[in-house]
Amino acid sequence: MENDSTLYVGLDVHKDSITVAYALGSGEVELLGKIGTTQTDIDRLCKRLQSKARRIRIVYEAGPCGYGLYRQLVQKGFDCMVCAPSLIPRKPGERVKTDRRDAVKLVRSLRAGDLSAVYVPTVDDEAFRDLARAWVSAKDDLKRARQRLKAFLLSHGVRYAGRADWGPAHRRWLSAFSFDSLWQQLAFDELRRTIEDRLAQCERLEAALREAVVNWRFYPAVLGLQTMRGVQFTTAVGMLAELGDLSRFAHPRQLMAWLGVTPCEHSSGDKRRQGSITKNGNSYARKLLIEAAWSYQHPARVSPEIQRRHEGIPKPIVDRAWDAQVRLCRRYRKLVARGKQKNIAVVAVARELSGFIWDISRLAVSLAIPREELTA
Repeated sequence: MENDSTLYVGLDVHKDSITVAYALGSGEVELLGKIGTTQTDIDRLCKRLQSKARRIRIVYEAGPCGYGLYRQLVQKGFDCMVCAPSLIPRKPGERVKTDRRDAVKLVRSLRAGDLSAVYVPTVDDEAFRDLARAWVSAKDDLKRARQRLKAFLLSHGVRYAGRADWGPAHRRWLSAFSFDSLWQQLAFDELRRTIEDRLAQCERLEAALREAVVNWRFYPAVLGLQTMRGVQFTTAVGMLAELGDLSRFAHPRQLMAWLGVTPCEHSSGDKRRQGSITKNGNSYARKLLIEAAWSYQHPARVSPEIQRRHEGIPKPIVDRAWDAQVRLCRRYRKLVARGKQKNIAVVAVARELSGFIWDISRLAVSLAIPREELTA
């Protein structure tokens, strides 16, 4: 046994099986075989790997199976990495894909240092993110339920005279309307009842989220981000739940690249070509960021709502939020005056806004805000 050599292990993980390949140092890659996914199978694999080398590095692709395997391996003292599948090097002419080939490829890429690790949240952060995503899914279901009801009414020539914004007047009209056909009325009632159920679900999840966020370790950052224009509770919680610990980004440009709001580039020699944004990373966080950036098309001002969110927040954070508003509003006007389309200008503003989000989040966490002010 070569105790001074590193054992590189690649795992191709599926729901019911894991294909294992390994290489000792710079030696040939060998296939260990296929194992199950139970705790007993993982323990047996760990013992076999520990008998081969003292230092062991393990990698597997991020996927639907989550981070349970990662946490098991780290708890046993292994150096484990979850890599980004989209950034694994692939040969253009490669047309055969099997579990064995994927495991072998992971070993070779890990040994060459060609893999990019994804951020693995803590157990509590992942639990809070699951709650936030359930809230987002409920809101999406509510939106689709409303669209189905509108499409049903439109197909039967039923139109609301006012503004169909699902306000009190619109909902009263829906509750009073009836069809002549009993079958159509049954279908209409079911579509309307679905909307009411989704509304109740959204209210339950939002109440649970507002109660849970107080005990979340990033709650100071949630309050700090809400001092900014366009960043309300929904945006602050949604972004931080997806981004996780912002201290892992050493520079705001890394956060911009992770959010996919940096321009793609294809340069060679003296030619430099830049295109649209890369759209890498988390699409929901990028969506929230760009939605927030639209509010900076208006002149800088502190509304009563923003002023209310400033209460109890340290002055350096409030001042930084005002600096962001002044700079980004001016940035938008300059870009539009130069002839840039509004969508392009907003994306440019969103890119700089992510830098302020990075700064304010770190500032809010570093400043020790008293707990009684947070829960007030």
